[in-house]
Amino acid sequence: MARAITPRKKIMWTALAWGIGLLIFFPIMWTFLTSFKSEATAISDPPVWFIFDWTTENYSAVLARSNYPLALTNSIVIAVGSTLLGILIAVPAAWAMAFVPGKRTKDVLLWMLSTKMLPAVGVLYPLVLIAKYFGVMDSRILLVVILMLINLPIIVWMLYTYFREIPGEILEAARMDGASLKNEIIYVLTPMAVPGIASTILLNIILAWNEAFWTILLTTVNAAPLTKFIASFSAPEGLFYAKLSAASIMAIAPILIMGWFSQKQLVRGLTFGAVK
Repeated sequence: MARAITPRKKIMWTALAWGIGLLIFFPIMWTFLTSFKSEATAISDPPVWFIFDWTTENYSAVLARSNYPLALTNSIVIAVGSTLLGILIAVPAAWAMAFVPGKRTKDVLLWMLSTKMLPAVGVLYPLVLIAKYFGVMDSRILLVVILMLINLPIIVWMLYTYFREIPGEILEAARMDGASLKNEIIYVLTPMAVPGIASTILLNIILAWNEAFWTILLTTVNAAPLTKFIASFSAPEGLFYAKLSAASIMAIAPILIMGWFSQKQLVRGLTFGAVK
């Protein structure tokens, strides 16, 4: 039987959940407030909270100084492109590991995960030489391939976990009905794993969107994403906190909107499925 929860415990747990949520949200809220302050107000001590002269001059200065539309476009192309390319490679790999495992399958999975422990700077110089040799420095295709390779172990692991939950008998029935391997993956396996694939895509888009090491070092102007856009407001003479906050809000706003929209679609899909 389910354990009864008293109203007092409900209030305590609710208050704790709200407290943790507000604590996580606080940096975003503070950055948002700082973006509407002047530089002098942004570094004032003690800090000013809500009562100050609100201004949008920081956003105007950011838009005048940098090419925000280009940076936003680059971020979208790089994040979405690297994720979709990773999905195309990871789905067959995860299918093979989940439904046709070999003696070394677990070893391969652990080896793939261990590559995430490799310091990024350890392979920076070889990748720069390769990029210069092929003439793809400061290009979207370079970052798409690199970020795909970086996140591929996570994509394979997540899809492998989801595929393991699908009964193998369903795929065997599809084979008995004459389905080819291609049709089995596309028309049988993929529709059953849509929730897992969707969550994997969302997570890896966020990881690629937030990647700063490679995007800052391997781009200058043409393929510079929003991470490079934010870093450009760190000058040798100091940090311009108000303008840096405005640039940060402009960089995270698209991913916050996408996360909110994805959550609404997920809730709608789950509700429709429950009603159906």
